[in-house]
Amino acid sequence: MAGYQDIKKDVQYRMDKAVEVLKQEYSGLRAGRAHTGLLDGITVEAYGSPVPLAQVGTIGIPDPRTISVQVWDRSMIKAVEKAIMESSLGLNPMSEGQLIRIPVPPLSQERREELAKVASKYAEQAKIAVRNVRRDGMDAVKKLQKDGEISEDDQRKHEGEIQKFTDDAVKKIDEALVAKEKDIKQV
Repeated sequence: MAGYQDIKKDVQYRMDKAVEVLKQEYSGLRAGRAHTGLLDGITVEAYGSPVPLAQVGTIGIPDPRTISVQVWDRSMIKAVEKAIMESSLGLNPMSEGQLIRIPVPPLSQERREELAKVASKYAEQAKIAVRNVRRDGMDAVKKLQKDGEISEDDQRKHEGEIQKFTDDAVKKIDEALVAKEKDIKQV
């Protein structure tokens, strides 16, 4: 029976991971409001090597439409501004001493619809990952039955459990998509 418990843990872990990855991808989709995750992918040329922006200053959100970066080393201000401008985010930083303010422009309706499509695509990729995990789990349970380690009744019971994990994961993905679409379309 330990064989099925390992399969069950693996299936549940991999499905949870697919949902977690989806939520991480969603955190990078900007919805016209400032959030610190927006700057996560930006690296700054500092002291001869590229470092994440968060390692050269403190990132904050003073209001819903502005991100601030308090740069620790005054000599890094130009490099931080350049890194933000060269990112694909379309942001224009303004420096005030060691503080850099980054206004987050509101999204156009067209851009909101594009982001909603991207969110749907991410959700579909997550569902495909979950279905692949289900298939692997079902195949492993069939193999246990074929090898005589479990009965046909146990096989059906275990397949039902795996299907329930799948349904739960797909429900979480759908809920995350609905929440992200609402977030994107909110003006």
